[in-house]
Amino acid sequence: MPPPRLDLAIRRSHDLRNALHTVILIGGSAILLALIARTVFGWTGLVWAAIFGGFGLWTMGRVSPKMVLGLYKARPLAPDELPDVHRIVRELAARADLPSVPQLYYVASKMLNAFAVGTRQDSAIAVTDGLMRSMTMRQVAGILAHERSHIRSGDLKVMAIADVLTRITNFMSMLGLIGIPALFGAGIDIPWLGILLLIFAPTIGGLLQLGLSRTREYDADLDGAALTGDPAGLASALDTLERRQGRVWEGLFPAGRVPSPSLLRTHPATKDRIARLLALTGEAEPQIVASGARPQPGPSIVPPIRNPHIHWRRMGIWY
Repeated sequence: MPPPRLDLAIRRSHDLRNALHTVILIGGSAILLALIARTVFGWTGLVWAAIFGGFGLWTMGRVSPKMVLGLYKARPLAPDELPDVHRIVRELAARADLPSVPQLYYVASKMLNAFAVGTRQDSAIAVTDGLMRSMTMRQVAGILAHERSHIRSGDLKVMAIADVLTRITNFMSMLGLIGIPALFGAGIDIPWLGILLLIFAPTIGGLLQLGLSRTREYDADLDGAALTGDPAGLASALDTLERRQGRVWEGLFPAGRVPSPSLLRTHPATKDRIARLLALTGEAEPQIVASGARPQPGPSIVPPIRNPHIHWRRMGIWY
């Protein structure tokens, strides 16, 4: 069966824009780190920043996907569990021309979520109990294709680079701010521009990292739609996620729901993602899943969650 033929002009335009955003954001993070290192430690700081960066990337490259999945208490799904979902994962891996099929994992959570970990050679995709019970097979295919695209495009490595740069920037900014009183006491004149840079560098670095995350999400949407040949399937899944649990699936913020538009988002606005997907005019029917059937998971092992109530003897609100 030939690959899906989506509107190539629109795809190329999106791909070029997203690639440009990625270069600018990663480059901006690297320049910010270099400025902080130069401000705090002089030219020697640039050498130390390079050493710390290389060590951080080497360390993150050694993290096993199973270690990350263990933090979520995820368990592998056997081939006889959700066989239709396993079939979709295998077909997506073949379409993506990847060297290995990702292991499918199950997370006992009522949250509607899925995420990918690992590299092209050793990867896994985790899905939650709530997601499998809320989506149709067509929507599940779109979500799995999105996560598979993150693996194929090396997004996990790109985000790891951004995370290392941001962490080193924050560390050096903290050292610089701690040392400022001692420099003032020694009579050393410090330019105010350098002090402002030390103060605002962590915020700027964080915003650059969030912007990079949003760009990679757009990329994964478009690549996932190309893998399934069904942009509307992923758009439908995103709409269901937004209606069922709002932006909780994007990450919990201390300040609650973040207004749109906002720089403080890990994902683009759902309406923008859906609009981009529906703009990809497909010239073929969905090629992986065309039905609205639902996955057939076994009985849920997620414990029931009671509503909060006031417990006077314990003096508080309990669940």
